[in-house]
Amino acid sequence: HVRQLYALVSETLRYSPVLEKLLAGAALLRAEKKLSLPLAKVLVYDLLFGKGLKCGGRWKALARRHRARLEAELARLKVQQKVSSNEDLLAPVQAVSPGASQVPRYVRVNTLKTCVDDAIDFFKRQGYSYLGKAASVEELRALSGKKFLLDLHLPELLVFPPQMDFHDNLLYTSGHIILQDKASCLPAFLLSPAASSHVIDACAAPGNKTSHLAAILKNKGQIFAFDVDTKRLATMNTMLMRAGVTGCQLAQQDFLTVDPEDPKYSKVTYILLDPSCSGSGMVNRVPREEAAPSAERLQALAGFQRKVLSHALSFPALRRLVYSTCSLHREENEDVVQAVLQERGSAFRCICLRGCRGMRRRVLWGLALTLVPCYRLVNAFPSWPCRGLAAFPGAESCLRASPADTLTHGFFVAVLERSSGAWLRLFTLVHSSLPVAVEENLQHGEGMEPGAAPKKRKKKKQQVK
Repeated sequence: HVRQLYALVSETLRYSPVLEKLLAGAALLRAEKKLSLPLAKVLVYDLLFGKGLKCGGRWKALARRHRARLEAELARLKVQQKVSSNEDLLAPVQAVSPGASQVPRYVRVNTLKTCVDDAIDFFKRQGYSYLGKAASVEELRALSGKKFLLDLHLPELLVFPPQMDFHDNLLYTSGHIILQDKASCLPAFLLSPAASSHVIDACAAPGNKTSHLAAILKNKGQIFAFDVDTKRLATMNTMLMRAGVTGCQLAQQDFLTVDPEDPKYSKVTYILLDPSCSGSGMVNRVPREEAAPSAERLQALAGFQRKVLSHALSFPALRRLVYSTCSLHREENEDVVQAVLQERGSAFRCICLRGCRGMRRRVLWGLALTLVPCYRLVNAFPSWPCRGLAAFPGAESCLRASPADTLTHGFFVAVLERSSGAWLRLFTLVHSSLPVAVEENLQHGEGMEPGAAPKKRKKKKQQVK
């Protein structure tokens, strides 16, 4: 099973320093020349700390042949470090990301298959103690043992103590709950598509946000989900099936190649855009060393993010868009939003008369008039405590998250909505000379809806004397 394999590898990494000491003390690699270090760690972890060896063949026989020596080495190590349990061996050597030890385990109830009350009852029957709805972040921070809370911000999110593992829990394996960080739940929650809406998830894999969108829509809308990675899409498809998601079309396609003028997307009114980023906000529950991204890397990512955000805003029927990243860097967050809003807010720029996506064109007296929908940042979650950096006026409407302030992964979210009735007028010269009456006629046409025919002036009838 994929999840069991993931749990085995994760726990093996967590115990890696201990396993290296055991292998060295037992001289296992010297005795078994053909056994590699990574495989040896997995075998020894499953033999001594896991649920017993599930594999067959020569590897199982090999590990069991050295079992007595490994168990003796484990006992010696416990005596040496003056501990009694296996978990205590990790205390002096565990090295996880800053904040990992304080970030709770968040469990999103999948309302396509169950409800919050039934999920709470299930956990209570399993011996967990429900403490009700949290009143503050500090209550989440104080969780311990088998106690859990209902989150104070998101209505379908249960909160458990850190390091709690539910990969083998029946509710998880049946798709009734989704293991998803609280910050990762914000984009779909803030997009909040109306029932029966058409929605695009532009960079969809691994699919947690897509399943959240389907739950909000109650499987009654249409979701178009794009990703370029075949393997990630296959995993996502399995996950969505387990979660009971219907009405979702998966496509192995770069979102930048999707044509906004395609009739297939003419009813798309909501877009969730969570593009590739540096991942600098991710909290690792297992040891991992990773260098900070270089300035060149950040600029390259920001360039891509600006491009894909501008592309998303060109869908003609779009009403609301959520842009999010799991990055802490201003270059990928506030700077991207500011650049795209400034680009679309520029009163004059050169445009192509042959086709302007998401725009409406009209040529009046040698002047090409292009109407472009305007978007604005909205403060969609005023009660959220962490706001955007003061990079530009209005940036406080953006949301930020961090292990220290919100007990989540590091995250950034911006909500953009189409301004009601606001269209940017862009002009280009078609001829070198313009009639004198152009300015007057353009002023007369102000407030004209895109695509509407200009009003004809009624000619006064001459009275016959």
